[in-house]
Amino acid sequence: MYIKLNNGVPENYSIGQLRKDNINTSFPRHLTAELLAEHDVYAVTHQPMPDATATQKVELNESPTLVDGSWEMQWNVIDKTSEEIAADNAIKSESVRSIRDERLAATDWTALTDVTMAAEMATYRQALRDITDHANFPNLQNTDWPETP
Repeated sequence: MYIKLNNGVPENYSIGQLRKDNINTSFPRHLTAELLAEHDVYAVTHQPMPDATATQKVELNESPTLVDGSWEMQWNVIDKTSEEIAADNAIKSESVRSIRDERLAATDWTALTDVTMAAEMATYRQALRDITDHANFPNLQNTDWPETP
């Protein structure tokens, strides 16, 4: 990604546009940063996306920022609104319940009338049913799930 400075304001730009804007100029195949700077064109790097908590979201800035002589696209970590958190939790809750139901279904054979269910299996199945009462629900980690006996 490139930008061109117009009156100090960065605008999205491309090498193709540079060639079109300078039709009478012969540019080498590989343009150096110095050559680009002569035309107020600069490469833009993207910073890695930062981590966010379940109550935050990450958005890319609309415009690049000049940092230590280089143009960078940076990220903003923003707190989610209560409505966004509620919507996310509803989706996560549905997903957790679906996983729980699959795990219960995988052990349903142990509850057949002709099978004696082991105490560990009964405990496991009850822990699956109780997963929605877990302190981290619906933002469960792998370690929050009960272990299959």
